[in-house]
Amino acid sequence: MPNFDSEIFRQSDLLAEKIQVLIDMPLLSESARIITSDVACSLSLEHWHSVRALLECRLLPSSIVIHRAQFESLVRSVWITYSASEDQIDKLSTDLNLESEQAAKNLPQVAEMIASIGKSGPCEAFNALSRFKDNSWKALNSYVHAGIHPIRRHSEGYPVKLIYDVLRNANGLAVMSAMQAVGLSGEQTMQKDVLELAFEFNECMPPPL
Repeated sequence: MPNFDSEIFRQSDLLAEKIQVLIDMPLLSESARIITSDVACSLSLEHWHSVRALLECRLLPSSIVIHRAQFESLVRSVWITYSASEDQIDKLSTDLNLESEQAAKNLPQVAEMIASIGKSGPCEAFNALSRFKDNSWKALNSYVHAGIHPIRRHSEGYPVKLIYDVLRNANGLAVMSAMQAVGLSGEQTMQKDVLELAFEFNECMPPPL
């Protein structure tokens, strides 16, 4: 693959280090809602680290499968914070066994969660999550289900630009996760610090949608 620039990956890793320092704070409370939301947010950030590693190894289809999981975990975190019922939170926070696994099968999926966030969550989060889904969901699903996108790309090769675009999109979701994380710590005013980080690393951020 020609002209593969590692600088964008170095900058993305540096962004990850700075985000981790920024969000390393105690949670607002020990409620099941806050704790479970934080777990989902942390999971989204873990997926982000995986996406970056896979992309740097040029494993594009696998990275995009994880990228969808990154997005879904972030949506789940925001939904838990603002929209989930106490019964739904109980289903996600109880011990894992066959009974709890069965009970959790009817939890809402992405579209329903985003719709709920639109009714009871911050409009900024709803708008950002909706725009990402509108622009990326079909392609993400194609990669997850071995559709035309991964089949043709795996056969014909991956444009360097596509790798960079996925990396930037993953970084953008990570900034949203950092915004969610500082909110879960009750430090909403620090969201401006997260946005300043995004501006500092604008070259590895996605363009505005």
